[in-house]
Amino acid sequence: MKLVIATTATSGAIYLQRLLDYLDTPPNNVPHEIHLIFSSFAHQVIHEEINELQLPKSTIIRHSNRNMNAPSASGSTRFDAMVIIPCSMGTLGRIVAGTSESLILRSADVFLKERRKLILVVRETPWNLIHAKNVTAAIEAGAIFLPAMPSFYSKPKTIGEVIDTVVWRVLDQLGLPAPDAYRWKETPHLPFHPNDHLPPRSGLVEEERTGSGELKGES
Repeated sequence: MKLVIATTATSGAIYLQRLLDYLDTPPNNVPHEIHLIFSSFAHQVIHEEINELQLPKSTIIRHSNRNMNAPSASGSTRFDAMVIIPCSMGTLGRIVAGTSESLILRSADVFLKERRKLILVVRETPWNLIHAKNVTAAIEAGAIFLPAMPSFYSKPKTIGEVIDTVVWRVLDQLGLPAPDAYRWKETPHLPFHPNDHLPPRSGLVEEERTGSGELKGES
């Protein structure tokens, strides 16, 4: 697929990383063409939350958010979809207002006017009335509003597994396979563990449970 992936200065850089991880294993081993755009302070958020972004082996074309000569700034250049992940409420408001003063905003405007798929992964809580009205306006304009709201019926054991429950839905909207996705009533329920409700004690913990129910291998 030919995709525009944009990220903004709001918490949730791990959502971007996991999406890129999944895009690194394209169907039929045909790499995606990914046009990557960062907002002004997105790099700072990435550094504070995950240290460094690991880019996939797919074709990555990076564009400055100030570059209005990028392909996605024009409706004459065809793309399959655009994902803003995570999408700040400020970015959402500017998209709704149609300001188009940056490449991310102009690209989103182009995708809406060309009736192309625009997926907004907003991670913000609580909302005020302005936020709610902007969400309504974006949906009415044709955007797909996909808030970063994880599900838990797959009984995720790590933060990464929690994040994946959102990324799987992004992949579904893109029409891309998510072979690891837990599908309600399609996958047998995992056995309940008495400690499943407990959060990990630190960071991105990959947990391995012993037969006695204790956690080991934490870092």
